[in-house]
Amino acid sequence: MFEEFMGIPAHPLLLHAAVVFVPLLALLTIGYAFVALIRPHTRWVLGLLALAAPVSALLAKLSGDAFFERLRSANRVTPEFLPKLEAHQEFGDITLWATIGLAIVALALVRFVPPRAVATSTTDGESTTAGTGRALTLSLQVLSLVAAGVVLYYVFRTGDSGAKAVWEGQ
Repeated sequence: MFEEFMGIPAHPLLLHAAVVFVPLLALLTIGYAFVALIRPHTRWVLGLLALAAPVSALLAKLSGDAFFERLRSANRVTPEFLPKLEAHQEFGDITLWATIGLAIVALALVRFVPPRAVATSTTDGESTTAGTGRALTLSLQVLSLVAAGVVLYYVFRTGDSGAKAVWEGQ
């Protein structure tokens, strides 16, 4: 199913969606977490990217697995080249899981961090819910930075290992 499209291996076609959507998710998650001014304008975009990026990473992974099996079953992979492809496959697996984690953080940001600054205070001047909200926002900001950094690192490593595998040949 994920092997080819109109006679062309599907993996080179599908991976471009992941190459676009996953880094966009990482950058917009960081922007949403730290720049309150853009939150009202990017809330739905971030939510949609949090759904599209993991799907695109999954499609890239599934098509890559099918492509790898096709090459292996046709004996088009030399034993010296096999470790490079397996390393690329492992990076792709990690990228998928990291993207899912980032998507969860992004959806938590959309759900729990208000698009506009909300000033809540009690009658005696203390703000109890604002303190809880600030702690949650701060936690999600830290998580978004870490998750986005991990995703961007693995997108780069996956792409780099795949490009080297293609251009260095068998």
